[in-house]
Amino acid sequence: MNIAEYLRRTAVLSPERAALFLGETCVATYGAFLHQAGQVAAFLQSAGVAEGAPVAIFMNNVPEYLVVQYGIWMAGAVAVPINAKLHGREAAWIIDNAEAEIVFTSPSLTEALEEVGCAARLVDVTTPEYGAILTGASLTEPMAREGDDLAWLFYTSGTTGRPKGVMITHKMLRSMALCYFVDADQVSADDAALYAAPLSHGSGIYNIMHVMVGARHVCPPSGGFDEAEIFDLAAHFGRAHMFAAPTMVKRMTLAAKAAGTRGAGLRSVVYAGGPMYTADIIEAVDWFGPVFLQIYGQGECPMGIAALSRHDVSDRSHPRWRARLGSVGRAQSAVEVMIGGADCKPLPVGEVGEIMVRGDTVMHGYWKNPEATAKTLVNGWLMTGDMGSMDADGYITMHDRSKDMIITGGSNVYPREVEEVLLELPEVEEVSVVGRAHPEWGEDVVAFVVMADGAALDSGKLDAQCLENIARFKRPKAYFALRALPKNNYGKVLKTELRQMLEEMS
Repeated sequence: MNIAEYLRRTAVLSPERAALFLGETCVATYGAFLHQAGQVAAFLQSAGVAEGAPVAIFMNNVPEYLVVQYGIWMAGAVAVPINAKLHGREAAWIIDNAEAEIVFTSPSLTEALEEVGCAARLVDVTTPEYGAILTGASLTEPMAREGDDLAWLFYTSGTTGRPKGVMITHKMLRSMALCYFVDADQVSADDAALYAAPLSHGSGIYNIMHVMVGARHVCPPSGGFDEAEIFDLAAHFGRAHMFAAPTMVKRMTLAAKAAGTRGAGLRSVVYAGGPMYTADIIEAVDWFGPVFLQIYGQGECPMGIAALSRHDVSDRSHPRWRARLGSVGRAQSAVEVMIGGADCKPLPVGEVGEIMVRGDTVMHGYWKNPEATAKTLVNGWLMTGDMGSMDADGYITMHDRSKDMIITGGSNVYPREVEEVLLELPEVEEVSVVGRAHPEWGEDVVAFVVMADGAALDSGKLDAQCLENIARFKRPKAYFALRALPKNNYGKVLKTELRQMLEEMS
């Protein structure tokens, strides 16, 4: 079944129900939402976009994002969401790799793609061209799609430094949405989803369960995360639901305490995307009340590995409540989770190994990357690269990331990608990028640099190199000159020693 069928059903049943908002202003009912998505779908068909063809979205958080997303699905095409924080070159690489011939954009991002000479057709949703699309014919029903047909091609960076396209199907998205109702939380037509986190990530597919029940969808006028704006919108709409990175939760708590507000109207805050420190979530629950729940997933198993319910997050009566609060919850209903050893066989309760997952929410593979697929999917199991343990009750606790990914403000930074950009400078001989603990962002990016003979470390030049080639949030916030990087006998850089150096500096 086409995932857009949920929009059609809701629109047919409740066409006058308010659907899309920019701030407090309703810009579309469910009837209009479906009609406009159908117009986007008809445009794509007239432009020659075949069923199963990728169509990219490089946009900020605006109501048109959801219209375009569902329009792509209605046409039977595949949505390729691109993080609006990315540099134009990075976005253009994804567009080219996905072989998307059409990209829906918003103004500043349109310019970013034009500056790097993106070859795809750019359709800016603020231009007369898009306005003309919304005066044309409309597809009234989604094109038929099978469960294993692609719906969402999500690019997640890998250890090679180049993004990998995770192939996410209609069945995977349906499984994710239904598991949310069973394992995480309920959603009603009275709820309002606030999109303060990027729609290109988990927030963008967490609209599905809200569409299913006819809830409201609210894009903040700022287009992003602003604590005061969130509190105002939650108070206005009531029963507000939002997706937030752990660092966003911490910032909300600090801002609410400073303003003396308790977050009236916040009903559910789903936190995911990075490690949540136990002290931070205890403080948040103490201040806002039982509004928090946690989801653990990956791009390869979107929002679908484990869930820690609202009850578990707020419970203080269970003898092991603190251990549970420090976990990522229990396996969701559509998947099996196993802690595996080096031989991929299950380990005893409590032992640390790799978290392995299989089930309906797990990807079929990476787009045009059979080598990476073979390494990540082993005998039907997704090898997450995360190290963890499971207790006798099934609660999963993450102990470390086997990969060296840095999570800063909820955004992923893969060190090798930054290292490769810096190594393009002839005066940089070696470089190693690691994460450094940060009180607000969780981690920030720092680089240890070995300069070539006769060259001095110039932070300004290194910054300029990064800003020319990668997103600003990936740029190292500090550079440290070393005569040599610490390495083992095989020549592998010992990042544990670099992190130890950072601890000694603090």
